[in-house]
Amino acid sequence: MGRRRAAPEVIAAAGELTVLRDRERPSGRLLRQREMEASYVDLADPSYLDFDYLRRMRDLVLAVGARRVVHVGGAACALARALAAARPDDRQEVIEVDPEVVEVARTHLGLRRTPGLKVRVGDGRAVLAGRPDRSADAVLIDAFVGAQVPRHLVTLEALRDLARVAGLVAVNVVDTRAMPGATAIAAGLEEAFPFVVALGAPPVLAKRRGGNVILAGAHALPPLDRLRSRAAADRSPAGVLGPAEMAAFTGGAPAWRD
Repeated sequence: MGRRRAAPEVIAAAGELTVLRDRERPSGRLLRQREMEASYVDLADPSYLDFDYLRRMRDLVLAVGARRVVHVGGAACALARALAAARPDDRQEVIEVDPEVVEVARTHLGLRRTPGLKVRVGDGRAVLAGRPDRSADAVLIDAFVGAQVPRHLVTLEALRDLARVAGLVAVNVVDTRAMPGATAIAAGLEEAFPFVVALGAPPVLAKRRGGNVILAGAHALPPLDRLRSRAAADRSPAGVLGPAEMAAFTGGAPAWRD
């Protein structure tokens, strides 16, 4: 998910969580959960996003003009902090299921009370089920158990409820070459929204290798030309599949159900 880096220095550990200092970027902090890189923040520059997929999500948020953003899965809240720093008048709400992660982020990863940024502990689906219709512009799901998105967050029923709450729903998926999880989630998004797009490295979108893919459902067509321009100019160039190309990606896979 992140760039290759020299062996980082361990500065704190709590249970399955480890905080490391980036030797190549002294103000950089990496949060690792077991063997997974869960988050990366730069204490001196909140706008810096090390993980490629977070830059894809930021591109989506900016492209559609989302001002009220809910993040399901927080870790160190890297994307929420980057958006809050750039646009303090917007509203970023982070829902993180693990209170220990929030505590580590506050103690070791520079998470502070910030205008426009709210962090709460809870299950994302349960919290959002109580939200009024159209109360968010975007919901971004970046939650994992091991390397898998918790299925209850991305079943067809869950995605339909999110479509009630927000104009855009984006999901970060890490998958193998055949993309079995990503295609099921994409199928659910296609039933919940009129428009679905995908962003990721071209070999991943073409199913030539595994990796991260961002899947997004929207009530209005996102500006594809702008997304493609931003993705191509990124330090790790990416591709974008528009709605017309998603049928080939999904390949008739069924959506997950409750």
